[in-house]
Amino acid sequence: MSADARRVLVEACVETVDGARTAEAAGAGRIELCAGLIEGGTTPSAGAIAHARERIAIPLFVIVRPRGGDFVYSDDDLAVMRRDIASAASAGADGVVIGVLTCAGQVDGAIVRELVDLARPMHVTFHRAFDLTRDFADSLETLVDAGVDRVLTSGGAPTAAEGMATLASLVRQAGDRIVVMAGGGITESSAARIVRETGVHEIHLRGERTASVMQNFQA
Repeated sequence: MSADARRVLVEACVETVDGARTAEAAGAGRIELCAGLIEGGTTPSAGAIAHARERIAIPLFVIVRPRGGDFVYSDDDLAVMRRDIASAASAGADGVVIGVLTCAGQVDGAIVRELVDLARPMHVTFHRAFDLTRDFADSLETLVDAGVDRVLTSGGAPTAAEGMATLASLVRQAGDRIVVMAGGGITESSAARIVRETGVHEIHLRGERTASVMQNFQA
């Protein structure tokens, strides 16, 4: 490995505090705490967030998604999200994970900017709602303009391995303005190749898949 190669950060997506502790012990660099992973992830309870913060030392990000289904939200949905962002901050979360789209399949830049401003100084990730947008290059610029710190994407494909060409293009477009994090069906056998061929330096894994992949993983 070259001297300037950077260690890959592995974010583990988990539903429980036990899962968070296990992922940390296995070498995860960050936790994304969710409820309802069978629905793609929904906001965890305030108790789960607070207890996870007490039990792990690595950064803790919390998904803020009021329900399953699509990512076009009503005024009531957005009111819940605002409260959940405040609750996550109060519980000591280091970041939140959001995603809001318009009916036309675009990132809702105005709402995302509002939620980013509300979340500061926490970090903000835009989740895989990005993969449902109509124009990835345009969507990435909207996220940059809204002040989002990172975007989780498979490159619009069912898995990150299948979306590597698009991931590589997004990494080039992003430069140092926003982090592109690869996620979606990443396995022990595909992780190193995805990192090598796309240039990503962060990958997102389901917690139960983390143990063997994370050990001394480097690009």
